[in-house]
Amino acid sequence: MKAVRAFALLATTALAACAPTAGTELTDVRVLAEFDAAAGQNAESIAVEPGGDAVIGMIGARQVVRVRGDGGAKVLAAMPLPAGGDGTTPVVGAAQVTGVARDPGGAVVFLYAAGRGGMTGIWRLPPGATEPHLIVPLPADTMPNALIVDEAAGRFLVTDSTGGRVWEAPLHGGEPAVWSADPALAPSRFFGANGLKLHGGAVWVSNYDRGTILRIPVQPSGAAGPATVHATGLAGVDDFDFTGRDDEILAALNDTSEVVVVAQDGTHRVLLDGGDGLQGTTAVVVRDGTAFITNGALLGGDRPALRVARLVAGGLD
Repeated sequence: MKAVRAFALLATTALAACAPTAGTELTDVRVLAEFDAAAGQNAESIAVEPGGDAVIGMIGARQVVRVRGDGGAKVLAAMPLPAGGDGTTPVVGAAQVTGVARDPGGAVVFLYAAGRGGMTGIWRLPPGATEPHLIVPLPADTMPNALIVDEAAGRFLVTDSTGGRVWEAPLHGGEPAVWSADPALAPSRFFGANGLKLHGGAVWVSNYDRGTILRIPVQPSGAAGPATVHATGLAGVDDFDFTGRDDEILAALNDTSEVVVVAQDGTHRVLLDGGDGLQGTTAVVVRDGTAFITNGALLGGDRPALRVARLVAGGLD
């Protein structure tokens, strides 16, 4: 009898080890704001403000837009075209506003990829101001894409999608330097390093072409360690964020118009797709149990938008 009980215990333990665990789900998905595709308002990135408003970078319109909790929108800044046209931005050609964030003083900071020196880089719009100014110039041949504020280290971090690099620069502005040019960040045909987050003592970066999410440890000196691959099979992965459940991630897949949840072991499953109204999903940000999701509608569709959804525990990883 003891042998039978022991076998039963072993079998139960083995089944429990193989059984899927509860994971995050998204419910109550709704449109918070729709944008003007004809005007180039292809939503690219999201920065959620303390009061719950969302600041959005608009690619083709070269705008930074604030969306209120009631869905109303206001253009905070519109970037001018470079003199003589906008055809020198690497790979994509057109000048565009990409990543957005907030600095410790409450200013909106954003990236402008202009294909021109003296315009490409990190721009700052102080609270209440109407005119942004360039605080970190980046080389004209960079394609700055995602931007984060590493307040503890006193620096910005920026992905360069065509150069396959992560840049760093002081929060007060100044000259940038390459923080990591790990080969895993490189593009294979179009974009490499894309989305960017700071989490658990590491910088996490998505590689659009390779469909991967990478983890780059931050060494005690602040320098980059070697990149390791956390997840694969994420075709066209753009921006992403952590759910608050350890290393669990929500990721926006631009190519397939999906939002997926990536478990701690790197496996993933689809939570939302085109049937939920997604069109060229570019970014997802998690704040206080809410996921903010942007439709870029660049590769297909004509309804760029900002959606919100509620995070709940459940489902199967």
